[in-house]
Amino acid sequence: MAQIDLEQKILDKNDRLAQENHELLKEKQVYTVDLLASPGAGKTSVILATIHALGDRYKIAVIEGDIASDVDAVAIKEEGIPAVQINTGGACHLEADMVKRALDVLDLDEIDLIFIENVGNLICPTDFYLGEDKKIMILSVPEGDDKPLKYPGIFQVSQAIILNKTDTLPAFDFSTDAFTDSIKQLNPTAPYFPLSSTTGDGVDAWVEWLADQIEEAKAQ
Repeated sequence: MAQIDLEQKILDKNDRLAQENHELLKEKQVYTVDLLASPGAGKTSVILATIHALGDRYKIAVIEGDIASDVDAVAIKEEGIPAVQINTGGACHLEADMVKRALDVLDLDEIDLIFIENVGNLICPTDFYLGEDKKIMILSVPEGDDKPLKYPGIFQVSQAIILNKTDTLPAFDFSTDAFTDSIKQLNPTAPYFPLSSTTGDGVDAWVEWLADQIEEAKAQ
């Protein structure tokens, strides 16, 4: 009896659409980052801190993915930044076709950098390529230093890792040594950026690295 692997079929379709997204973004010279994190890790606050640091150098837009609501998109728009809201209606991740529809709304000729704020989840988004240049993982101190051991997949696929809310370290039993040891084992080549999007500590190192990635992509 013939068997159809529905999961593989879905991923194949997604990857085809994601490649179309990537080719369009490359043609328009728009650098794109897919931000992965659990709910409450501070994806939006990291985006806002990055906008404040790089907004004079690059024209930035945001695609916001949520199961419901537009709270984060409203916060971004209040900064004068174009934002497109995607409500998945229960799906735990964004897919390439959703991003394609969002790209259709944006004026890509007027954008240098897009942040895709994926749905807050440490499992589902790892398997879905959206057409981005980089997947970047954000963990926050209150979540605990054991998350790389519990959710290794998301740390392995990420091309940079941010530890957010470092200003709260004194209040939590979080071992930075244990955390960095774990991510070095899982993903030894990924750059690591401890920062606080609230106080600004560590943000400069993150945004300068990101700016270097953008410039390298433009030069290709």
